[in-house]
Amino acid sequence: MAQAKKGRRSKELKFKAALEAFGGDKTIVQIAEKYGVHPNQVSEWKKQLLEKGADIFAGASEKKGKASQSKDELLIKTIGKQQVHIDWLKKKLGVSDFELDNL
Repeated sequence: MAQAKKGRRSKELKFKAALEAFGGDKTIVQIAEKYGVHPNQVSEWKKQLLEKGADIFAGASEKKGKASQSKDELLIKTIGKQQVHIDWLKKKLGVSDFELDNL
């Protein structure tokens, strides 16, 4: 039986447990006992492997594109929040866009 770790599990342990669960040779309960984790955790790791496993074969440009897209989404969200704050301040101060442009 693998020694149970306290705290976070290593990615290698998660991967091995998920692969064993996917293989179907052992039950989820047997795998959970082997790795010293709860059976629900093994099921979750298996689910993650099935959902995200294809990402392993993604090219570098595809991975970079996903990271860039999430960064862009964060920036757009931040800009939107800032615009809401600016509009609120303009309303509170009674300042129009025309007055700001002529400062």
